[in-house]
Amino acid sequence: MKKQIHLNAFTQCCIGHHSMGQWKHPLDRPLDGYRNVHYWIELARLLEKGCFDSLFLADVHGTYATYRGSRDTAVRHGLQFPGNDPTLIIPAMAAATRHLGFASTFSTTYFPPYHTAKLFSTLDHLTDGRVGWNIVTSYLPDANANFGLGPMMAHDERYERAEEYMAVCYQLWEHSWEAGAMVRDRVNDLLIDPSKVHEINFKGRYFEVPGPHMCEPSRQRTPVLYQAGGSERGVKFAARHAEAVFGVHHSTAACQAAITTLTRALVAEGRRRQDVKYFPGVTVVVAPTDAEARLKLETCRRYASPEGGLALFCGWLGIDLSKLESGKTLKDQRTDAIATCLNMLAAIDPEREWTLEEVGAAFSIGSVFPKIVGSPGMVADELERWLEETDCDGFNLMPVTQPQGFADFVDLVVPELQRRGLLRTHYAGQTLRERHFGVGQQRLDPTHIAHRSLPPWKRRAASSANGPAGRSPTGESVAAK
Repeated sequence: MKKQIHLNAFTQCCIGHHSMGQWKHPLDRPLDGYRNVHYWIELARLLEKGCFDSLFLADVHGTYATYRGSRDTAVRHGLQFPGNDPTLIIPAMAAATRHLGFASTFSTTYFPPYHTAKLFSTLDHLTDGRVGWNIVTSYLPDANANFGLGPMMAHDERYERAEEYMAVCYQLWEHSWEAGAMVRDRVNDLLIDPSKVHEINFKGRYFEVPGPHMCEPSRQRTPVLYQAGGSERGVKFAARHAEAVFGVHHSTAACQAAITTLTRALVAEGRRRQDVKYFPGVTVVVAPTDAEARLKLETCRRYASPEGGLALFCGWLGIDLSKLESGKTLKDQRTDAIATCLNMLAAIDPEREWTLEEVGAAFSIGSVFPKIVGSPGMVADELERWLEETDCDGFNLMPVTQPQGFADFVDLVVPELQRRGLLRTHYAGQTLRERHFGVGQQRLDPTHIAHRSLPPWKRRAASSANGPAGRSPTGESVAAK
């Protein structure tokens, strides 16, 4: 049986996501689409028709103000600005669908872990187990200022703080409420058994959270955990926590190398490659023929805003390329923003001397993502090649125009993938985790670090049950890590 492709649709609650200037394109979404709930409902129904795993929603809380030392370029070109909160549209889309999952970006830097745990438990209840969390530590300095956090924490320290953040969330989701705590005994007037609802009494370097969790356990308890860090520290974090990783690679060789690196990191954390789904991002432009697809791409380029693309790239880098000294290259730079961006241009073309204009043009259409342009057969061939050559599990799909690009993919590419046996023709199971890992896999794997990050009451219980050594039935230490 062929390995099947998992598909996530990648977008954001804004006018300009990763293709700057397409708001002028007559096939792009209406300017009020990002703030119109009916737009999102129709998009969700379209993606469910195409048997996608999920709608993956990005988010930011600041502006791209690095380029030329001002946010003016980003604002002028609508660079992920204005933008709305993606978590608020998920219940409406879930009510209009039965199977599609919804993954939302949410920052460990801006929101307390107690709030995050409550939010995602609520979403998991309202979607009946179809929600995921894209864990980010964030990188825009003015967002820090807007939240009153002062100077941005260094890159690796943000991840150290996120480690403790996750421990709090795991204790709330997995260990605060025992199974059977919701009794609902009308005869004895007992709604909840208080002996089965526990404080977590977490005390760490960054957080002190007594608990208990405000929400009763949802179908998945913990949302499906996504992560997209490509730096050395980001990969380590993903290997410890993620169930799905979102990567950006310009070739199958680069994608395969990244998966190999992740696999080594997973083994170091006591996990397996099959415990994590890997999704490289791709921009697809499809039409009935190759020639029509190329013409469609050229049309999109006429609407592109290269300066907006440059502002996006500089925001990711945290470096104003307009001030780059003569003779200096990106390899000579250091950043506390998105560290992997330093190598992106070299990955696209290692021999090329990039001008600012060329960087802007390259990043204004699908930003950093590889472009697959052609007929349904050609696109299916290329996706299948990536699947075979990289050992990836599927793709985060980001068309240039939205929602038209998603509709083109569903109408033209999905039937071809299904004909080849590469894509499901119907859904099985109920939860997003089951979409990724199979029917019956509704909860986190028992070997996940969430089950080693225990609150005091559970450590005491495990110690009593397993004797003086204080080890779990699997032989692992029950002490929080």
